[in-house]
Amino acid sequence: MSLLRASARISRQAPQLRAAVMTQQRFASKSVDFGKKARQEMLEGLDTLARAVTATLGPKGRSVIIEQSWGAPKITKDGVTVAKAVVNLPNKLQNVGANLLLQVANNTNDEAGDGTTTATVLAHKIASSGLAAIESQKVNPYEVRKGMQKAVDVALAHLDTVKRDVSSHEEVVQVATISANNDLATGSLIADAVRRVGKNGVITVKDGKTLHDELEVTEGMKFDRGYISPYFCNKANKVEYQDALVLVSEKKISNIQAIIPALELAAQRHRPLVILAEDVDGEALTTIVLNRLKSGLPVVAIKAPGFGDNRKHTVQDIAASLGAKVFGDDAMNYNVADVKLEDLGSAGEVVVTKEDSLLLHGKGQKEAIDARIHQIQTEIDETTSNYEKEKLQERLARLADGVAVIKIGGSSEVEVGEKKDRVNDALNATRAALEQGIVPGGGTALLRCAAPVHELLTDSKLSHSEQVGIQIVCDALSQPCRMIINNAGLDGDAMCDSILKEPPTRGFNALTGEMTDMLESGIIDPTKVVRTALVDAVGVASLLTTSEVVITDMPEPKPAAPEGGGGMGGMGGMGGMGGMGF
Repeated sequence: MSLLRASARISRQAPQLRAAVMTQQRFASKSVDFGKKARQEMLEGLDTLARAVTATLGPKGRSVIIEQSWGAPKITKDGVTVAKAVVNLPNKLQNVGANLLLQVANNTNDEAGDGTTTATVLAHKIASSGLAAIESQKVNPYEVRKGMQKAVDVALAHLDTVKRDVSSHEEVVQVATISANNDLATGSLIADAVRRVGKNGVITVKDGKTLHDELEVTEGMKFDRGYISPYFCNKANKVEYQDALVLVSEKKISNIQAIIPALELAAQRHRPLVILAEDVDGEALTTIVLNRLKSGLPVVAIKAPGFGDNRKHTVQDIAASLGAKVFGDDAMNYNVADVKLEDLGSAGEVVVTKEDSLLLHGKGQKEAIDARIHQIQTEIDETTSNYEKEKLQERLARLADGVAVIKIGGSSEVEVGEKKDRVNDALNATRAALEQGIVPGGGTALLRCAAPVHELLTDSKLSHSEQVGIQIVCDALSQPCRMIINNAGLDGDAMCDSILKEPPTRGFNALTGEMTDMLESGIIDPTKVVRTALVDAVGVASLLTTSEVVITDMPEPKPAAPEGGGGMGGMGGMGGMGGMGF
């Protein structure tokens, strides 16, 4: 009975307990830190993250092992992956600093897809120098930031003067190889994928099922919808037709009368018919399946890919590539029963399996296809959604050049994961190089930006604080090159001085330990990656120098143990129930 009374008391108190918990969550305590103490704590967080990320920089950079909550530990040299793993430091202020540096890496990764380690190295150097200047020289933080922005503008202008467009397959191989940590096989595979699907083609990276890397390229319209019924198969578990007519409908087809005209047109010309619609069911599906089985009617019905508006747009893309009219379009109000021969599309080769369909050598008019491509490119430029952009790029690839899949092989999950990170970085760097050209790599391009930036200091109109900001950026520009050389076991400061005495395109090859012409040796960086890393690093780091107050959540106190913690141990006396004779 005492147990029942205790349960009733807890039930009566439950609303008050819930209210207390909600109040505690709503009014969580805050910690407010000011001035030098707050900035110093944040700087320690920056230092921790920067040390972990900087260790991966360059051809002789080290790998980082990351414990995961499931599966084997992850081994990687990808800067943004390492940065994400570091952020969750026990000290709140240090974690704020680390998160600010992570934001730099994330921004660079989102915009350029590579260069996250360089951006982190730059941001850490600028932030630490900026905070030190504010404490020691008593400068105006906003004037310092203004000087930093002026220095960045000069550095970007200098990069534009030294960049060079990517004009050959060999240069694409070089860019991909450098970004893949000097893995020539990976660089060649990526360059081959780019050559085969073009600049507008989609290249994806997936886990393979063998020990070796593989490249799979699909040209034409391929989508992840297969045949509606296996009775359409004319080969082992698949449908294959040559020179087929294609009926395209946005709506469901259930009435057999609606598709009889299309079947008759195909039969009169002794050509197979492919029916692509939202769905084919009812008497329409039953009748064409029976005719397929009894008379060998060469026909196959396929569900249209995608959902909602995406399906509607994809169907219109397919129709444009095949030269077909889209029936069921609300805007056009075409009736499928009124179909004529010129309304049907044409595909030179059709392969349909249970999972997907491939339509090759479509007979669509070039003007119509180019118009769709232009429309999709405009939508890509205007959208702010990453999901929408990905879907639009998939549509563009189907229409423009094709889809390539790089399948990463390896003997273990850890090996495949590490290589996959490198391949993704190399792929993004290659795209960036094709977009905005290349500059000498190994940190050389940024190092040589220091001279024109330093010339700004001769402007007598600059305030002292602005000069400090310019000098901070000027010093930071050599940091990536210095860290690459340090990671190779050499003196970065001395080697940077030696590089500046060499001709503009010469630099230090950290892999061989020799001075060389960076462009001729294939040690190159995409201009977009270098520009993005510099802009993002200065943007976040300069704002950090203006901080005076940091507000964080205080750790929640651990709940007190309930009264009578030994509680239900007294139920051990229930052992006497053994005498109940069951």
